[in-house]
Amino acid sequence: MRKRKSVKIMVIIPVILFLISCNPIVNDSKSDSRLIITSITGFDIEENEVNFIQSDVLYEDPDTGETSIISDQGIATFTAELLNPAPIFDPSHFNSIMVTKYTVSYFRSDGKNTEGVDVPYSFSGSLSALVEIGSTAEVTFVVVREVAKMEPPLLSLREGRGDGVIQATAKIEFYGHDMSNHNIKATCYLTVFFANYVNE
Repeated sequence: MRKRKSVKIMVIIPVILFLISCNPIVNDSKSDSRLIITSITGFDIEENEVNFIQSDVLYEDPDTGETSIISDQGIATFTAELLNPAPIFDPSHFNSIMVTKYTVSYFRSDGKNTEGVDVPYSFSGSLSALVEIGSTAEVTFVVVREVAKMEPPLLSLREGRGDGVIQATAKIEFYGHDMSNHNIKATCYLTVFFANYVNE
């Protein structure tokens, strides 16, 4: 039987691209705090935690032959820091960040990015994670929904049509606010390999 991934609340991308492209400061934010994604990981087909996702569009139990559709999850680790490296006052509760929402969208390097044709539809989800200055918080969240595997283009992979593997990048944007209600956002990316993998 396939092991289910555990969900932890509260708690591929190449490393160079990860460091360059993650964690931009929101231009219109008035917060004194910054949300930082220190790591973003997924799982391969053997349930190992890795820095990408192997998304099996149709899981077949090797013992019974029964099939099922399972979502794919990622794990994000956050920390928070003050924008001012030498603040006059020590950090307070008002500098803590509450992460409340995330969005996932997909794009391909070949430029074929029509949702529902070339890549799955984008979506948003809710979560609740408090990130205090200088501390860390970990959340597990859905990167690929079950419904995406019942729609094009992933449906074609299930039925043996189209490309054998679709490689896409998931753009993941986390939204929240500090305790003074100033909006905060952080962005990161995760490579996803969609295929109808052999389950052993």
